[in-house]
Amino acid sequence: MKNGPTLADRLAVPLLVVGAVLSAAGFVWSFTVAPLVNGAEVVPEMVAGQMVSHQLLFSQKIFYFHMPVAMAAFAALAFTAVYSILYLVKREARYDRRAMVSVEVAAVFSFCVMATGVPWTRFEWGVWWTWDPRLTTFLILCLMLIGYFVLRSAFAGNEKCETYAAVFALVMCVDAPICMLITRLIPSSLHPVVFRSDSGLSPDMLVGLLLALFGMLAIAYGMYRLRVRQQDMAVRIEALKEQLEELE
Repeated sequence: MKNGPTLADRLAVPLLVVGAVLSAAGFVWSFTVAPLVNGAEVVPEMVAGQMVSHQLLFSQKIFYFHMPVAMAAFAALAFTAVYSILYLVKREARYDRRAMVSVEVAAVFSFCVMATGVPWTRFEWGVWWTWDPRLTTFLILCLMLIGYFVLRSAFAGNEKCETYAAVFALVMCVDAPICMLITRLIPSSLHPVVFRSDSGLSPDMLVGLLLALFGMLAIAYGMYRLRVRQQDMAVRIEALKEQLEELE
C-alpha cells in the first residue's frame, strides 16, 4: 500500500470544485437559456384539480438535475461491479473497500434521483407516485442499496462478510442496466426514452445538460477518491496501532 497520496487523490478536491462549477453553470443555463422540450407550451393546464402552468415549466427544468445524478449513480455502480469482481477473484481487502465506497456514492446519487423524480412525477403526471416500470425498478435498486449496508452490518466480524457483500453487490448491479433499458423493453412505460438517435434536445438544451452531467460525474469521482483515501488511511492507522502494541 502506497504511503503518499496518488495523483487521483490529489485531484479529488479540484474535481469537486470543477464539478460544482460545471453543475451550477448547467443549472443556470437550463433556467436562463435552454428552452422547453420540443412541443411543450407554458399554458395553464388542469392536473389533479390544480392549474399547473408554472409547475409544468419547473418540471421541465428538473430534468437537467435528474438525469445527471442518475448517470452518476450508474457510473458508481459500474465501479461497484468491477471492484466486487476483483475482490472475489483476488481476495484483497482494498478491493472490498473500494466496492463499498462505490456503493456509498451510488446511494447518495440514487436518493437524489428519487428526490427529484418524485416532484417531476407529480408535476408531469399529476400523481406523487405511479408503478411505472422505470420507477419501480429504480425503487428496487434503492432498496437493494440499503440492503447492502444492512447485510454488511449484520455480518460484521464474520470472515465471509466481504464475500457476501461482493456477491450481493453484483446481484444489485444487475438492476442498473435494467433500469436504463426498461423503457425500451416495455414501450408502454410512461417514462420517456432519453437516449435515442432523435434525442429531442436542441443545442441550447444539450449544452446545459452536458454541463450538469460532467459536473455530477466529476463530483461523484471526487467524493469516491476522498472516501477511498480516508478508508486507506484508517487501515494504515490501525496497522500502525497494532505494531505499536506489539512493541510495548
